[in-house]
Amino acid sequence: MATDLAPPPPKAATETKKRKAGKVPLRAALRRYRWLYLMLVPGVAYFVLFKYLPMYGVTIAFQDFLPFLGYSGSPWVGFKHFEDLFSGPDFGRLMFNTLFLALLHVVIVFPAPIIVALMLNELRVSLVKRSVQSLIYIPHFLSWTIVASLTYLLFAADFGVISGWIRDVLGDTARVDYMAQEEWFRPLIILQQLWKQTGWGTIIYLAALAGVDPNLYEAARMDGAGRFRQLWHVTLPAIRPTVVVMAILASGNLLDSGFEQIWLMTTSLNRSVADVFDTYVYYAGITQGAISYSTAVGLFKGVAGVILIFGSNWLAKRLGQRGLF
Repeated sequence: MATDLAPPPPKAATETKKRKAGKVPLRAALRRYRWLYLMLVPGVAYFVLFKYLPMYGVTIAFQDFLPFLGYSGSPWVGFKHFEDLFSGPDFGRLMFNTLFLALLHVVIVFPAPIIVALMLNELRVSLVKRSVQSLIYIPHFLSWTIVASLTYLLFAADFGVISGWIRDVLGDTARVDYMAQEEWFRPLIILQQLWKQTGWGTIIYLAALAGVDPNLYEAARMDGAGRFRQLWHVTLPAIRPTVVVMAILASGNLLDSGFEQIWLMTTSLNRSVADVFDTYVYYAGITQGAISYSTAVGLFKGVAGVILIFGSNWLAKRLGQRGLF
């Protein structure tokens, strides 16, 4: 009896069809790209050993941790340390100081690399462009210790260079101790971040600008668009996905003010505005020995960062952007 059922295709033909469709079996992919996967081993090992395994230590945030008793012997206290943090007198001040610095960073520091990259992209003399790029990259390679020392040499009340210039112009009545006054702490922090990070941040945006199709500019010129119109209608839309991704990544660090920079710039006179979560973890955990409490503070900051990343990614997709994931 005749039948319409065809015999199953051979195994080789099936694998060929899968490869053409972009579906490569796992074993074949591992064998084909074995050297690439081998190069991943050091990076994966680093993250497993130094990023994921130490996360077990966050359990002490729910314990009254005592080093000589260890993880298993220390008594569990549940959310006691989190309750002490949220109901304590320092939480409001820490949150305000951290969020205020984060707001200044978003408004001033984050757009700075974009603006500088757009300005560099408009330069037509290659030698000048490369020279400016090299000069603004250099501060990134200086440690925060050197940056704080330079700031002290420039703004110290007694021998600061800029302080001396201001006194020469305005007289002794303009003598201000910029390093100790509370109202000058945040401006100095933002100036340091601008000087140190702006040049390095332009690398990503210059790379995005290099991928813009020159034909788009030619078409805009043919339509009568000037330099500003080309910038607004061609350049900015082309780098918008990069800006969105960088904004999503930056949102996770809104509560991360940077321990080293803040700690080096903190004095006994400006501590009321300088205390943030990063420095508070150090003071509580190292100087006061409240290990479990400081771990709870750090865990709160980490969880808030994760929530901010997922929230900003969701918002970006709702606004029609590609998002991070």
